[in-house]
Amino acid sequence: MADRDGAPDCARPANGPERKKGKLVLATGVFDILHLGHLYYLMEARKLGDRLVVVVARDETARKLKRSPIVPEHLRVELLKGLKPVDDAVLGDRDDFYRVVEKLDPDIIALGHDQRHDPEKIGKELVARGLKAQVIRLPCLKHDLMATRRIIERILAAFGRREVEDGALDELE
Repeated sequence: MADRDGAPDCARPANGPERKKGKLVLATGVFDILHLGHLYYLMEARKLGDRLVVVVARDETARKLKRSPIVPEHLRVELLKGLKPVDDAVLGDRDDFYRVVEKLDPDIIALGHDQRHDPEKIGKELVARGLKAQVIRLPCLKHDLMATRRIIERILAAFGRREVEDGALDELE
């Protein structure tokens, strides 16, 4: 199934009727420039259950929360689908994050160590919507030296660009 842009539809349940054959873990993020921190997050999230579905932020959502992504949403979804720990990847809803959660009905929502989501607020919203997913904040990768912001800084330096002004890339983390 595809949405109006031809990208995979977030509305389809993970593997349809087989969804309840074990614990479903949901992970979310932009995943713009994939790096070791992303892979660690996905591997750790996968350990929490039997299946891992990743909800990839829409381009417009990424622009609202961080910045314009470098890699378009449909390519980020396809890239994530190819990763070993990921069983499926879908695009997030344009208007309401929890619509995807309602449709997928995960047992666990895994949050990355640096994601700005408030687990308590998410938990309350889940209860209000009649969902029973557990929200778990995952630990930081000890040597996460290749975060998106740092990768962009290194690319700019490699091509002779001056140092990035202090704070100019803070919204990337």
